[in-house]
Amino acid sequence: QVQLVESGGGLVQAGGSLRLSCKASGSIASINTMGWYRQAPGKQRELVADITSNGSANYADSVKGRFTISIDNAKNTVVLQMNSAKPEDTAVYYCNAHLRQWANLRSWSHYWGQGTQVTVSS
Repeated sequence: QVQLVESGGGLVQAGGSLRLSCKASGSIASINTMGWYRQAPGKQRELVADITSNGSANYADSVKGRFTISIDNAKNTVVLQMNSAKPEDTAVYYCNAHLRQWANLRSWSHYWGQGTQVTVSS
């Protein structure tokens, strides 16, 4: 069993900062990537940022220069630092991990957190 638990969502004013954290737990053999996606009402889920276990990060154009993603491999934790928040960043943010478990080292799968609400007021 693998669980992803997110924390840090909430309400922030435009221009403010918020820090999202996600910890993966369970019988995890290795993690390939961890990342954050978001889904606003009436819109499709979209990638915000992801990062490989060796620290290579990828960002959506809309958040480049404002958000920073980092990973702690020892703790199986990924953090999204959101700065200069905008009202259009308002969404439910989901953590994702691409990993394999000890029970089946040949199979890599994606796992999702339950989501955390981020609201940016103007």
